[in-house]
Amino acid sequence: MDQFFGAVSTFAHFIWGGNWGDTQILPVGIVTIALLGTGLYFMVGMKFRPFRRLGPAFKGLWRGRKAQGDGEITPWQAISTALSGQVGTGNLAGVATAITLGGPGAIFWMWVTAIVGMAAAFAESALAVRFREQHADGHFHGGPMYYIRNGLGRSWGWLAVLFCLGTAISGLVTGNMIQANSVTQSVVEAGSSLNLTVPNWTVGVALAFFAFLVIIGGIKSIGTVAGRLVPLMAAAYVLAALAVLVMNFEHIGDAFALIFRSAFGLEPAVGGLAGYGVLAAIRAGVARGLFSNEAGQGSAPIAHAAAKTNSPVNQAEIAMVGVFIDTIIICTMTALVILVVDGAYPSAGGTAVVEYAWQSTDLQASAITTAAYAQGIPGGQWIVLAAQILFAFTTIIGWSYYGEQAVGYLFGDRAAVPFRYIWVVFVFLGTLVVQVDGLWLLGDVANASMLFPNVIAILGLSGLVFAMAREADRSGVR
Repeated sequence: MDQFFGAVSTFAHFIWGGNWGDTQILPVGIVTIALLGTGLYFMVGMKFRPFRRLGPAFKGLWRGRKAQGDGEITPWQAISTALSGQVGTGNLAGVATAITLGGPGAIFWMWVTAIVGMAAAFAESALAVRFREQHADGHFHGGPMYYIRNGLGRSWGWLAVLFCLGTAISGLVTGNMIQANSVTQSVVEAGSSLNLTVPNWTVGVALAFFAFLVIIGGIKSIGTVAGRLVPLMAAAYVLAALAVLVMNFEHIGDAFALIFRSAFGLEPAVGGLAGYGVLAAIRAGVARGLFSNEAGQGSAPIAHAAAKTNSPVNQAEIAMVGVFIDTIIICTMTALVILVVDGAYPSAGGTAVVEYAWQSTDLQASAITTAAYAQGIPGGQWIVLAAQILFAFTTIIGWSYYGEQAVGYLFGDRAAVPFRYIWVVFVFLGTLVVQVDGLWLLGDVANASMLFPNVIAILGLSGLVFAMAREADRSGVR
């Protein structure tokens, strides 16, 4: 097992960081090149549509509360389901990890990943609706595996199979076990702070039970719960972050300046720590950005394919909003809270300041976010705990649908219900895992095995994407 995870680690560090062992083969990983390159290609090819159409896309999201055509769930429920998978531990632990690994400048590259990712999200979601299928049981099925088979042709079926295998593994690992484990560790630590002993298995039973209640009903049940829960939890989290920022208003401008300086290697050592390089910021920002918003990975379009709509372009623009909300809004709120709570920043030529939460060698991942909120607002640690539980839970139910669709493509629609029971078992098992480093590495490889087939497919069908976008512009149909 050690040899297996050793090989996984080597491969994961190559595709994400460009290094093979101690040797730097590429300045950045091939995932970074594929993701940013594809996003830029669609951004230019669609004449910067994410910028031109963001406002109308938000209006389309509001109109999407009502059904607009064929499908199973409303466009609002579709984006809520997609957001349930996107808004997870990446918005808390992922942001903190990006800052510790790449410095504050990593946040800038998370923004870049999101902006170009909006273009990729448009492409994949438009294709998902365009090539979706309605099977004999009346359910709609869509996503990269279907636009690979129905768009590129059946000779590309192997690519669809590769995507589905990656989706199933990524779902069970990053969309399930890691989320459950994150909740468990947070609840156990919170209990310990109150002198209470909370066994891991009790958290596992509770998580598995509530997940079962939602996912056993399929996409309609998931869409209904996500449509109500996701907007409320996102709004509550943003309001809590704004409260911290209001109390530290004088430092917000300094935080943004620190992000931009660090992004381009202009920030000197702060608080005695070495400065961060530009490549480190890019690697950390892109990796955590993708983990958070999933743009270009091919997961979110599976949810959008179930939307009640007859307009691929309309749903694709709603999909752009999901990436914007996840990274530009929620991740930015987390980042600013982490960067402002410790007080004054060093001015040009100034002296070192107190150690920031993100500089602490004693804190990691979500613990950094928790420490920042606890210092920034009374009871802030409980806000983070509640956010972790809700974010992780909605990720678990959202990704259950992605995994189910992948397994259904591979083994037939009848595999859906048995997979739901398997999914619930893995939720419980995730709470019992002691060492999750290996799971994170396996998840990184699985995410890449989703991303590359999806990128190949949307690039191969880019002419159709551009044609759909041009036709929508000419006709004025939204």
